[in-house]
Amino acid sequence: MKSVDRHLADIFATVRPLAPLEVDLERAHGTVLAEDVASPVALPPFDNSAMDGYAVRAADVAGAPVVLPVIEDVAAGDSELRAMGPGMVTRIMTGAPVPAGADAVVPVEWTDGGTARVTVHRPVPAGNAIRRSGEDVRAGEIVLRAGSVIGPAQLGILAGVGRRRVLIRPRPRVVVISTGAELAEPGTPLGHGQIWESNSFMIAAAVQEAGGEVFRAGAVTDDPQRFLDALEAQLVRADAVVTSGGVSMGAYEPVKEALAPLGKVVFEKVAMQPGMPQGFGVVGDDDVPIFTLPGNPVSSFVSFVLFVEPALRKMRGLPEGPPLTIRATTTAYLRSPAGKRSYLRAVLSGEKVAPVVGQGSHQLAALASANALVVVPEDVTELPEGAEVEVIPL
Repeated sequence: MKSVDRHLADIFATVRPLAPLEVDLERAHGTVLAEDVASPVALPPFDNSAMDGYAVRAADVAGAPVVLPVIEDVAAGDSELRAMGPGMVTRIMTGAPVPAGADAVVPVEWTDGGTARVTVHRPVPAGNAIRRSGEDVRAGEIVLRAGSVIGPAQLGILAGVGRRRVLIRPRPRVVVISTGAELAEPGTPLGHGQIWESNSFMIAAAVQEAGGEVFRAGAVTDDPQRFLDALEAQLVRADAVVTSGGVSMGAYEPVKEALAPLGKVVFEKVAMQPGMPQGFGVVGDDDVPIFTLPGNPVSSFVSFVLFVEPALRKMRGLPEGPPLTIRATTTAYLRSPAGKRSYLRAVLSGEKVAPVVGQGSHQLAALASANALVVVPEDVTELPEGAEVEVIPL
């Protein structure tokens, strides 16, 4: 059997980061920056008040309490050049430019709030409540590096340095297809021998969480030609395709029957549990990567975590590598088959991890109660309670 690490390496050797695309700022959230972004100006671009109060000379209020004349008001957005002399104050609002001649701001709470004359009750040091020009960002300074994931704060700084459009690597467009004659759409009545189709919903949600844009094509029957027709119809909008089901060793395996003769998708046994039957390759004229996952829901989900999500990270322009792991202590005795790397569903709490009851590859409810996968290496068949284990947080 092929190792998990080798299978992932073959996937990485095939998938490529998506080509950069310039988009409006509103479309950049959740994508990965494809350029270094520098600020054309200092931030803040001018000295401004950090609060509502009075712009003063610190020396004039050193003997507080003092009474001083208010010569004018300055609001945020004021564009006039203003100045004030000794013994005078300017009433100022948060964000407003500090007048020339002032070197501090007295919070309004430390005064009587006067508009013509004001009593200042407390002295302030020079620089008090003033945001200095360039104290956040210097002109020409890089504020975001290529490879940064653009979240709310990153969008904020992009807008803050005046960018309206930005070069990004777009979200991978992923088509999700399930196969099986036994599958019924949720919300419809079940016939004899049928189950409600869940894999496409689960994998579609996983694609979204992995930063992709998903197109759930639903389920097709066990007819290889119908599967090929459905696949062909979806390729026009796909950067990648994920299928579930139809890849095992028995009869009526439409994905395997349809794609194996084309010679561009390889179906193999990977030394893992759950999820041994795997397929990967490319389809269509544009060589779109396709991940053919097993049909059992837990097998399908674990396969997505191990193989598809890392591939999507690379397509997004993020660093290449397997899922991140941490170390934890198991609260129960663990067993694993020889020669296979096991991924046991578990609940991680702090530094402890407890396997859930129900480790079958069909037990979706048990998977839904888990938040981690315990990794048991191929050469380990049992681990005692209290053993340190490798864990993939979900």
